[in-house]
Amino acid sequence: MKVLHVTPSFYPATWWGGPIWSTKAICDGIAALPDMTLRVLTTDAASPERGDRVTPAALPYRVHYARRIGGHSVAPGLLARLPAAIAWADVVHLTATYNMPTLPTLALANLFGRPVVWSPRGALQATAGWAQAPRRRLKHRFERLAQGLRGRKSILHVTSVAEGAQSVARLQGIATTLIPNCVSIPNIGPRQRAPGDGLRLLYLGRLHPKKGLARLFQAMTRLPDNVHLDIYGTGMAFHVTRLLQQASGLGTRVRFMGHVEGAAKRAAFANADLFVLPSHSENFGIAVAEALAHGVPVITTSATPWQDLALHGCGACIDLAQEDLADTIAQLWQSDLAAMGARGRAWMIRDFSADAMVAAFARLYRDLDPARGRKVTA
Repeated sequence: MKVLHVTPSFYPATWWGGPIWSTKAICDGIAALPDMTLRVLTTDAASPERGDRVTPAALPYRVHYARRIGGHSVAPGLLARLPAAIAWADVVHLTATYNMPTLPTLALANLFGRPVVWSPRGALQATAGWAQAPRRRLKHRFERLAQGLRGRKSILHVTSVAEGAQSVARLQGIATTLIPNCVSIPNIGPRQRAPGDGLRLLYLGRLHPKKGLARLFQAMTRLPDNVHLDIYGTGMAFHVTRLLQQASGLGTRVRFMGHVEGAAKRAAFANADLFVLPSHSENFGIAVAEALAHGVPVITTSATPWQDLALHGCGACIDLAQEDLADTIAQLWQSDLAAMGARGRAWMIRDFSADAMVAAFARLYRDLDPARGRKVTA
């Protein structure tokens, strides 16, 4: 079976955050199956900076990195290759939403009669559920075009129930399938509390307005001086500058550590007592799963799909309209954070393995294969 994955950016373009890792995990797993042949069509965009290009990764499947000439993913070479690539495929998997490859991929797949699995990666959900989402009117026009261009053999892949409900509100009548992301489970040693009984908070992810870091800075002003926050990640320069200004009054209690991967990323989790994601909108929130896999308890918001943190005894998911972030941090500080982290890690091992995610996508692709005579219905 031949699977084409179309995405505006691909590994090693890790500047773009969690979706890069999630998409690569799908592709790695599918390409390893004996009855699957995978190709990826993407751009060489490493970040929003036009001249910032990835060095193509050595991967066990074919990836074409078309030259990006503008915007997030404006790449004429991708468009030139798209018709032949879709004609080759049995199933097309489209990642992301408001960017150049989306509409041409939907239109050409419809023209060639190819089924499409579309992973919006939270973009539709954020537009529906976050009142401050940018360019909402323009995005609505984009969605109407997508509705008109997509074929009946299109299915929307979502990673949580909330993402499904809010996404379908934007694309009414489209079929959905729920397949959560997976997380790698690292080897970790015993966790140690901060010296002097201080509290080490961690944020790791893209620096973007929807992540709600201003809320965390406000909470820090109400917490004792021995509570410190390390922020790992990067984003658009103007937003990073704004965050630096917002955090300036907290002095050395807040440190901006930049982008990390590999051993440096593992060290960031190892040095944290509590992970905090005060987000306005998340379809999944892979950093939450990564923190739990590293044995770090989590506080996040009800705008994420992690409402079961308290149920599993590994953190808190709060409604910031009703509950106070600083109070929640202070309350969890009094808990056995190491035990909470161990429970969260066990949860990730049990329910969020790569094997389960890949098996779900393989079943979906096979069910959509036109040679098997199956159809998608809303």
